[in-house]
Amino acid sequence: MTTSHGSTTRTNDQPAGGSGHLVERATPEPRIAPGTRREVGVVNWLISAASGAVARTPPPNLFLTLGRQRGLFRAWMWFAGHLMPGGKLGRRTTELVILRVAELRGCEYELEHHRSLAQRSGVSAEEVERVSEGPDAAGWTDRERAILAAVDELHHTNDLSDDHFAALETHLDAPRIVELVMLVGHYEMLATAITALRVQPDPHHR
Repeated sequence: MTTSHGSTTRTNDQPAGGSGHLVERATPEPRIAPGTRREVGVVNWLISAASGAVARTPPPNLFLTLGRQRGLFRAWMWFAGHLMPGGKLGRRTTELVILRVAELRGCEYELEHHRSLAQRSGVSAEEVERVSEGPDAAGWTDRERAILAAVDELHHTNDLSDDHFAALETHLDAPRIVELVMLVGHYEMLATAITALRVQPDPHHR
């Protein structure tokens, strides 16, 4: 599978397991340029600037691209904020899930942002790297292993088997299982938008 993300295209030679062997090559310019303050509006510009301050970047290209659809952007931000940082799973778990989705999708844009956010949320640098090995890697707790295995199955099959669902039920209550499924789907959606719109990487962290 070949997918385009920002300034590189990553080819996953083993989509059914782990992250596969990834090859990078140049990709096109953005299909929709990030909006100016006038194009996205003052409110969306301020939201984007605030997000950049948290991530220690200028206003993110993703936000300024999506922000060109002004009302939808603000509705999306309200929804996304209830998943991260406002979710019930906890920031560490949430960041592990996001990193795993980004790894499976080969989405460098998501990976770049969330590697640093994860470390600020209690995920060690070694654990950030371990995410690429998947749920079978040594070192995860039983809870983390069950969650990461669910992420993989949702990605590959768009479903959860009875066994994986039962494993989740030993660690998560019903609201958190709902949140996990929505969180995975949300970052799959974002990876698709980043790919299709050719959103370019943001400047390096300040």
